[in-house]
Amino acid sequence: MSKTWGFLTGLAVLLWAALGLAAGGEQWSLEGRVREHRLENGVTVLALRRPGAPTVSLQMTFGVGGVDEPAGQTGTAHLLEHMLFKGTRDLGTRDWGQEKPLLAQIEETGRALDGARREGREADAGRLAARLAELQGRHRPLVVKDEIDAIYARNGAVGFNAFTTVDLTSYIVSLPANRLELWARIESERMRDPVLREFYVERDVVEEERNQRYGADPGGLLYEALLSTAYAAHPYRDPVIGWPSDLANLDPMPTREFYRRYYGPEHLVVVAVGAVDPDAFFALAERYFGDLPAVGGGRPVATIEPPQRGAKRVEVRFDAQPRLIVAYHKPTLPHRDDYVFDVIDALLSDGRSSRLVRELVDRRHLAASVSTANGIPGARYANLFAVFATPVAGAAPAAVEEALEGELQRLAAEPPTPAELQRVLRRLQAARIRSLESNSGLARNLAYFQSVAGDWRYLEEHAGVIAGITAEEVATAVRTYLVPENRTTAVLVPTVAPGATGPGEDS
Repeated sequence: MSKTWGFLTGLAVLLWAALGLAAGGEQWSLEGRVREHRLENGVTVLALRRPGAPTVSLQMTFGVGGVDEPAGQTGTAHLLEHMLFKGTRDLGTRDWGQEKPLLAQIEETGRALDGARREGREADAGRLAARLAELQGRHRPLVVKDEIDAIYARNGAVGFNAFTTVDLTSYIVSLPANRLELWARIESERMRDPVLREFYVERDVVEEERNQRYGADPGGLLYEALLSTAYAAHPYRDPVIGWPSDLANLDPMPTREFYRRYYGPEHLVVVAVGAVDPDAFFALAERYFGDLPAVGGGRPVATIEPPQRGAKRVEVRFDAQPRLIVAYHKPTLPHRDDYVFDVIDALLSDGRSSRLVRELVDRRHLAASVSTANGIPGARYANLFAVFATPVAGAAPAAVEEALEGELQRLAAEPPTPAELQRVLRRLQAARIRSLESNSGLARNLAYFQSVAGDWRYLEEHAGVIAGITAEEVATAVRTYLVPENRTTAVLVPTVAPGATGPGEDS
């Protein structure tokens, strides 16, 4: 499980308390309360009625993300997430009849412009760029900006958003319970008939987003360098937002084909949590999503990351304070060792009493901050356990690395005491209770585990497994995985002024 999700790490015991459910002395769990229905075309529909306000939180999650993109097309899934907000033939346009041929001209011109730029034909590129700008100017008055968002807002919806990860893509919204049919109509239409309008405009937006997230953000640069170094073969090495050269050449035609291949009903999980009648919701899903044709595409990634046979290291130079990430390959869920690493995650960095915080931050004053994450960058395939640390001013990253290695060796030699394990379980328990209090949080958890683990019940079973993890299992996992030959280290090295002597350089 991954701390990237925050609420997805180490679900602990007494999960029922998070739901605020107790009646007649009976303690309720999710089992028997989450209703499940499978449409003939493969859509999985989950519904959970909860007391409270007459609202419903809805989540549509496709089991497709950056890991599924073909070589040379990284960033496609994330760009598609943006594009599905642009509407359909009925939503987002003032006149589809006028817009359709204009979109075809824009696509043809944009493709020619990309080709001219790749081939270095500057004169042609200048002419085509002017032509594209002229076409986009003619197209702009035909577009109804953010029409879907406006419709939802007029009907009392909040939180209309989406996100893309290496593993999946989700579209979310919360709205009054009496507006469920509006939601079903809009979302099924977006799924059935998306129009990739303003494709090149939005591609420029994503390129700028990438520049801000990676070109100007030292943390993003370091994380990207870590993944591309730790993974030699598996597509987990690629950034979700895409590599710059791929992103600059994304084309509507292969993007549309990627959508048709992967975003079919057999890859879709629909979740409703709140004031919902499950049977009525299933009937609604049948009516609006049941006739979507299965696409039959999208196979699991065949590439398996080969075992690492020696420590890896990468440096990123940037005008910022030093920081480092140390990561180790490990199995993903439902392997038992993944559960063990949820406990290791909490033992090392959850709270002031955790081992790394206590030793590196409070006692030795080597790090200004330290945290860990189990399950980056995703959970569909074997992933990484990582430690993130920022040295205090004047402390060398090497000193932090040495102290970190010492703490890992100590955990391998000195397993946690029963009291330490119990303290960790209590902290995990409290955090998970908080994370599941909202309808939207619970909907996101259900959709995530149904998509990634193949069964939402992982959410419920996780607590019992974690409660049975032993101290010796923790020590064994550390000795097995957190070893130098399985380690990748990424270090942010501050840039050096001209004439100065940098780390590792001769004076």
